[in-house]
Amino acid sequence: MELKAVCVLLGVLLLVNCSFEQNPAKKKPVKKETTKDAAIEDLQKQINDIVEELNLLKEQQALHTVCLKGRKIHGKCFLADPVRKRYHTASEDCNALGGVLGTPASSSENDELRDYIRQSIGQDEQVWLGINDMMTEGKWMDQTGQSITYKNWDTSGLPHQPDGGQSQNCAVLSGASRGKWFDENCREEKPSVCQFNIV
Repeated sequence: MELKAVCVLLGVLLLVNCSFEQNPAKKKPVKKETTKDAAIEDLQKQINDIVEELNLLKEQQALHTVCLKGRKIHGKCFLADPVRKRYHTASEDCNALGGVLGTPASSSENDELRDYIRQSIGQDEQVWLGINDMMTEGKWMDQTGQSITYKNWDTSGLPHQPDGGQSQNCAVLSGASRGKWFDENCREEKPSVCQFNIV
C-alpha cells in the first residue's frame, strides 16, 4: 500500500514538473523567473528523495523475500543454493544478490545453519562458506578480509583440519560431519549458502 502511495505521489510530482516545462515562456521580471527555477529545483529534489525511498523499499522487500525463501538465523538471512559451482562463482552469485557466502559467527549459528543445509540441500552435503586463506596460508579470513573469530574445524581425525596446505584454501561446512568445517580446493564444485545481513 505504501508503494502505491509513493508511486502516485511520484506521478503527481512528475506531472507538475512537466506542466512547468510546457508553459510558454513569458517575459517576466527576473525575480519571478528565479522563483520558478527554485520551485523546479525543489520539485526535482523531492522527486529524487522519493526515488531514493522507493529504491530502499524495493531493497527491503527483496530481503524479506530472501528470508521467506531461506532461513532467518541470528539477525541474518541465509539462502541455500543447491547448484554445484566453484567457490569464486558461488561468491560472485551471492554478491549479485546483495549478499556474501555464509560465515557462521557462533556455535549456535553454525548448528542452525547446518540444520538448514541438511533440510534444504541434503543430509551429507558440503557447502561453501565465506571463509578462505587465499591471501596468507593458514590465516582464515571472511569475505570482508577480516580474521574469523569463530572456528569449527573438524579435529576428530588425523591430520586435523584445516590440512590442505596451499592446495585447499576454501572452507566448507559439512552436513554429514555435524556441521564441522573442512578446507577444500576452491575449484571443486559444491552447493553454497548466501548470507544477507538484516538492517
